[in-house]
Amino acid sequence: MSEKNEQGKRAARDRLIQQREQAKARDRRRRTLIVSTAVVGVLGLAAVVGVIAANTDGKSDKSKASGPAVAPSGATGKDALAIRVGADDAPSTLTIWEDFRCPVCAQFETAFRDTIHEMERDGQIKVDYHLATIIDGNMGGSGSLKAANAAACAQDAGKFPAYHDVLYSNQPAETDDAFGDNDKLIKLAKKVPGLDTPDFRGCVEDGKHDAWVQKSNKAFSDGGFQGTPTALLNGESIFPKKGDEAITVANLKKWVAEANKGKKPATPTATP
Repeated sequence: MSEKNEQGKRAARDRLIQQREQAKARDRRRRTLIVSTAVVGVLGLAAVVGVIAANTDGKSDKSKASGPAVAPSGATGKDALAIRVGADDAPSTLTIWEDFRCPVCAQFETAFRDTIHEMERDGQIKVDYHLATIIDGNMGGSGSLKAANAAACAQDAGKFPAYHDVLYSNQPAETDDAFGDNDKLIKLAKKVPGLDTPDFRGCVEDGKHDAWVQKSNKAFSDGGFQGTPTALLNGESIFPKKGDEAITVANLKKWVAEANKGKKPATPTATP
Protein backbone atom coordinates (compact mmCIF):
# COMPACT_ATOMS: atom_id res chain seq x y z
CA MET A 1 0.00 0.00 0.00
CA SER A 2 2.85 2.34 0.90
CA GLU A 3 4.51 1.64 -2.46
CA LYS A 4 1.32 2.44 -4.35
CA ASN A 5 0.98 5.72 -2.47
CA GLU A 6 4.57 6.64 -3.34
CA GLN A 7 3.99 5.86 -7.02
CA GLY A 8 0.84 7.97 -6.95
CA LYS A 9 2.71 10.91 -5.42
CA ARG A 10 5.46 10.65 -8.04
CA ALA A 11 2.88 10.53 -10.82
CA ALA A 12 1.16 13.59 -9.38
CA ARG A 13 4.48 15.47 -9.15
CA ASP A 14 5.32 14.51 -12.74
CA ARG A 15 1.92 15.77 -13.95
CA LEU A 16 2.40 18.99 -12.01
CA ILE A 17 5.89 19.51 -13.49
CA GLN A 18 4.55 18.76 -16.97
CA GLN A 19 1.67 21.21 -16.51
CA ARG A 20 4.08 23.91 -15.31
CA GLU A 21 6.37 23.37 -18.31
CA GLN A 22 3.39 23.52 -20.67
CA ALA A 23 2.23 26.73 -19.01
CA LYS A 24 5.74 28.21 -19.33
CA ALA A 25 5.86 27.21 -23.01
CA ARG A 26 2.45 28.84 -23.64
CA ASP A 27 3.66 31.98 -21.90
CA ARG A 28 6.84 32.08 -23.97
CA ARG A 29 4.84 31.66 -27.18
CA ARG A 30 2.46 34.42 -26.08
CA ARG A 31 5.33 36.83 -25.33
CA THR A 32 7.03 35.96 -28.63
CA LEU A 33 3.80 36.62 -30.51
CA ILE A 34 3.34 39.99 -28.77
CA VAL A 35 6.90 41.07 -29.53
CA SER A 36 6.73 39.86 -33.13
CA THR A 37 3.46 41.68 -33.71
CA ALA A 38 4.94 44.87 -32.26
CA VAL A 39 8.02 44.62 -34.48
CA VAL A 40 5.92 44.01 -37.58
CA GLY A 41 3.77 46.98 -36.62
CA VAL A 42 6.76 49.27 -36.23
CA LEU A 43 8.26 48.13 -39.54
CA GLY A 44 4.92 48.54 -41.23
CA LEU A 45 4.55 52.06 -39.84
CA ALA A 46 8.08 52.92 -40.95
CA ALA A 47 7.29 51.67 -44.43
CA VAL A 48 4.12 53.73 -44.56
CA VAL A 49 5.92 56.83 -43.31
CA GLY A 50 8.69 56.20 -45.85
CA VAL A 51 6.20 55.93 -48.69
CA ILE A 52 4.45 59.12 -47.59
CA ALA A 53 7.75 60.99 -47.23
CA ALA A 54 9.09 59.74 -50.54
CA ASN A 55 6.03 61.05 -52.32
CA THR A 56 5.87 64.51 -50.73
CA ASP A 57 8.57 65.76 -53.13
CA GLY A 58 8.51 69.29 -51.85
CA LYS A 59 4.75 69.76 -52.31
CA SER A 60 4.77 72.70 -49.94
CA ASP A 61 6.56 74.71 -52.64
CA LYS A 62 4.59 73.34 -55.57
CA SER A 63 2.82 76.64 -56.24
CA LYS A 64 6.13 78.49 -56.57
CA ALA A 65 7.47 75.91 -59.00
CA SER A 66 4.38 75.66 -61.18
CA GLY A 67 5.25 78.51 -63.56
CA PRO A 68 7.34 78.35 -66.72
CA ALA A 69 10.80 76.84 -66.40
CA VAL A 70 13.37 79.63 -66.60
CA ALA A 71 16.81 78.16 -67.29
CA PRO A 72 19.83 79.95 -65.82
CA SER A 73 22.23 81.78 -68.07
CA GLY A 74 24.36 79.47 -70.18
CA ALA A 75 22.44 76.30 -69.29
CA THR A 76 23.13 73.56 -71.82
CA GLY A 77 22.23 70.03 -72.80
CA LYS A 78 18.81 68.51 -73.41
CA ASP A 79 16.10 70.99 -72.42
CA ALA A 80 18.89 73.24 -71.09
CA LEU A 81 18.97 71.31 -67.81
CA ALA A 82 22.75 71.22 -67.28
CA ILE A 83 25.06 73.85 -65.83
CA ARG A 84 28.44 73.44 -67.46
CA VAL A 85 31.79 74.16 -65.85
CA GLY A 86 34.90 73.95 -68.02
CA ALA A 87 35.69 74.45 -71.69
CA ASP A 88 33.10 73.30 -74.21
CA ASP A 89 35.81 71.66 -76.33
CA ALA A 90 37.26 69.56 -73.52
CA PRO A 91 37.60 65.99 -74.84
CA SER A 92 35.64 64.29 -72.03
CA THR A 93 32.42 65.11 -70.19
CA LEU A 94 31.79 64.36 -66.54
CA THR A 95 28.05 64.44 -65.84
CA ILE A 96 27.07 64.80 -62.19
CA TRP A 97 23.58 64.62 -60.70
CA GLU A 98 23.50 66.11 -57.21
CA ASP A 99 21.18 67.29 -54.44
CA PHE A 100 22.52 70.06 -52.20
CA ARG A 101 20.96 68.36 -49.12
CA CYS A 102 22.47 64.96 -49.98
CA PRO A 103 25.23 64.01 -47.49
CA VAL A 104 26.84 61.50 -49.86
CA CYS A 105 27.04 64.27 -52.47
CA ALA A 106 28.94 66.38 -49.95
CA GLN A 107 31.30 63.47 -49.29
CA PHE A 108 31.82 63.05 -53.03
CA GLU A 109 32.56 66.74 -53.41
CA THR A 110 34.99 66.75 -50.49
CA ALA A 111 36.87 63.78 -51.91
CA PHE A 112 36.99 64.79 -55.59
CA ARG A 113 36.35 68.55 -55.84
CA ASP A 114 40.02 69.59 -56.12
CA THR A 115 40.78 66.87 -58.65
CA ILE A 116 37.77 67.76 -60.79
CA HIS A 117 38.68 71.46 -60.76
CA GLU A 118 42.27 70.61 -61.69
CA MET A 119 41.13 68.61 -64.71
CA GLU A 120 38.70 71.39 -65.68
CA ARG A 121 41.51 73.96 -65.58
CA ASP A 122 43.82 71.71 -67.59
CA GLY A 123 41.17 71.32 -70.31
CA GLN A 124 40.82 67.56 -69.78
CA ILE A 125 37.14 67.56 -68.86
CA LYS A 126 34.04 69.69 -68.79
CA VAL A 127 31.49 69.02 -66.04
CA ASP A 128 27.74 69.14 -66.59
CA TYR A 129 25.93 69.57 -63.27
CA HIS A 130 22.30 68.49 -62.99
CA LEU A 131 20.34 69.38 -59.86
CA ALA A 132 17.83 67.16 -58.06
CA THR A 133 15.52 67.56 -55.06
CA ILE A 134 15.10 64.00 -53.79
CA ILE A 135 15.91 64.82 -50.15
CA ASP A 136 13.00 67.28 -50.03
CA GLY A 137 10.80 64.40 -51.09
CA ASN A 138 12.30 61.91 -48.63
CA MET A 139 12.75 64.19 -45.61
CA GLY A 140 10.26 66.97 -46.25
CA GLY A 141 11.10 70.63 -46.54
CA SER A 142 12.32 72.74 -49.44
CA GLY A 143 16.07 73.08 -48.92
CA SER A 144 17.04 71.02 -51.97
CA LEU A 145 14.81 73.13 -54.20
CA LYS A 146 15.80 76.49 -52.78
CA ALA A 147 19.52 75.74 -52.71
CA ALA A 148 19.35 74.57 -56.33
CA ASN A 149 17.46 77.73 -57.29
CA ALA A 150 20.11 79.83 -55.51
CA ALA A 151 22.86 77.93 -57.35
CA ALA A 152 21.09 78.67 -60.63
CA CYS A 153 20.93 82.35 -59.58
CA ALA A 154 24.68 82.19 -58.98
CA GLN A 155 25.05 80.80 -62.49
CA ASP A 156 23.25 83.90 -63.79
CA ALA A 157 25.92 85.96 -62.04
CA GLY A 158 28.76 83.82 -63.41
CA LYS A 159 29.54 82.50 -59.92
CA PHE A 160 28.10 78.97 -59.98
CA PRO A 161 31.30 76.94 -59.36
CA ALA A 162 32.33 78.92 -56.28
CA TYR A 163 28.82 79.06 -54.81
CA HIS A 164 28.27 75.35 -55.54
CA ASP A 165 31.37 74.57 -53.48
CA VAL A 166 30.32 76.94 -50.68
CA LEU A 167 26.94 75.21 -50.37
CA TYR A 168 28.56 71.79 -49.99
CA SER A 169 31.17 73.10 -47.57
CA ASN A 170 28.36 74.48 -45.39
CA GLN A 171 25.82 71.69 -45.84
CA PRO A 172 23.54 71.17 -42.82
CA ALA A 173 22.58 67.75 -41.50
CA GLU A 174 20.32 65.82 -43.89
CA THR A 175 17.35 66.18 -41.54
CA ASP A 176 17.96 69.92 -41.05
CA ASP A 177 16.15 71.97 -43.70
CA ALA A 178 18.38 75.02 -43.15
CA PHE A 179 18.73 75.55 -46.91
CA GLY A 180 14.97 76.10 -46.97
CA ASP A 181 15.68 79.58 -45.56
CA ASN A 182 16.50 82.06 -48.31
CA ASP A 183 18.28 84.31 -45.80
CA LYS A 184 20.69 81.45 -45.09
CA LEU A 185 21.42 81.02 -48.79
CA ILE A 186 21.97 84.76 -49.25
CA LYS A 187 24.25 84.85 -46.22
CA LEU A 188 26.38 82.08 -47.72
CA ALA A 189 26.65 84.11 -50.93
CA LYS A 190 28.79 86.59 -49.01
CA LYS A 191 31.53 83.94 -49.07
CA VAL A 192 31.73 84.35 -52.86
CA PRO A 193 33.22 87.71 -53.87
CA GLY A 194 30.79 89.77 -55.93
CA LEU A 195 27.81 87.43 -55.65
CA ASP A 196 25.71 89.14 -52.98
CA THR A 197 24.00 91.70 -55.21
CA PRO A 198 20.40 92.97 -55.46
CA ASP A 199 19.91 90.87 -58.61
CA PHE A 200 21.07 87.71 -56.86
CA ARG A 201 18.94 88.41 -53.80
CA GLY A 202 15.88 89.05 -55.92
CA CYS A 203 16.46 85.87 -57.92
CA VAL A 204 16.73 83.80 -54.73
CA GLU A 205 13.76 85.38 -52.97
CA ASP A 206 11.50 85.16 -56.03
CA GLY A 207 12.38 81.51 -56.72
CA LYS A 208 13.15 82.51 -60.31
CA HIS A 209 14.45 79.08 -61.31
CA ASP A 210 12.22 76.88 -59.12
CA ALA A 211 10.28 75.44 -62.06
CA TRP A 212 13.53 74.75 -63.90
CA VAL A 213 14.87 72.88 -60.85
CA GLN A 214 11.68 70.82 -60.67
CA LYS A 215 12.00 70.02 -64.37
CA SER A 216 15.58 68.91 -63.75
CA ASN A 217 14.44 66.71 -60.86
CA LYS A 218 11.81 65.09 -63.10
CA ALA A 219 14.52 64.35 -65.66
CA PHE A 220 16.49 62.68 -62.87
CA SER A 221 13.48 60.55 -61.89
CA ASP A 222 12.71 59.66 -65.49
CA GLY A 223 16.37 58.78 -66.12
CA GLY A 224 16.19 55.71 -63.90
CA PHE A 225 19.19 56.73 -61.81
CA GLN A 226 19.70 54.97 -58.48
CA GLY A 227 20.42 58.02 -56.33
CA THR A 228 22.63 61.02 -55.80
CA PRO A 229 25.38 61.55 -56.51
CA THR A 230 25.32 59.97 -59.93
CA ALA A 231 28.56 60.49 -61.84
CA LEU A 232 29.04 59.52 -65.49
CA LEU A 233 32.23 59.84 -67.53
CA ASN A 234 31.27 60.15 -71.19
CA GLY A 235 28.00 58.43 -70.31
CA GLU A 236 29.51 55.56 -68.30
CA SER A 237 28.79 55.31 -64.58
CA ILE A 238 31.89 55.76 -62.41
CA PHE A 239 30.38 56.11 -58.93
CA PRO A 240 30.85 54.25 -56.70
CA LYS A 241 32.91 52.27 -59.19
CA LYS A 242 33.69 51.80 -62.86
CA GLY A 243 33.57 48.16 -63.78
CA ASP A 244 35.44 46.36 -61.01
CA GLU A 245 37.47 49.39 -59.93
CA ALA A 246 36.29 51.60 -57.07
CA ILE A 247 36.43 55.34 -57.62
CA THR A 248 39.48 57.03 -56.11
CA VAL A 249 41.36 60.18 -57.01
CA ALA A 250 44.03 58.09 -58.75
CA ASN A 251 41.47 56.01 -60.64
CA LEU A 252 39.47 59.08 -61.68
CA LYS A 253 42.60 60.63 -63.18
CA LYS A 254 43.47 57.32 -64.86
CA TRP A 255 39.98 56.90 -66.33
CA VAL A 256 40.02 60.43 -67.75
CA ALA A 257 43.51 59.91 -69.18
CA GLU A 258 42.37 56.68 -70.85
CA ALA A 259 39.27 58.38 -72.25
CA ASN A 260 41.36 61.27 -73.59
CA LYS A 261 44.12 59.18 -75.12
CA GLY A 262 45.03 60.63 -78.52
CA LYS A 263 42.68 63.61 -78.06
CA LYS A 264 43.69 67.24 -77.79
CA PRO A 265 42.88 68.96 -74.49
CA ALA A 266 40.97 72.22 -74.44
CA THR A 267 42.66 75.53 -73.80
CA PRO A 268 43.38 75.74 -70.03
CA THR A 269 40.81 77.83 -68.16
CA ALA A 270 40.94 80.02 -65.08
CA THR A 271 40.32 78.59 -61.63
CA PRO A 272 36.55 78.50 -60.88
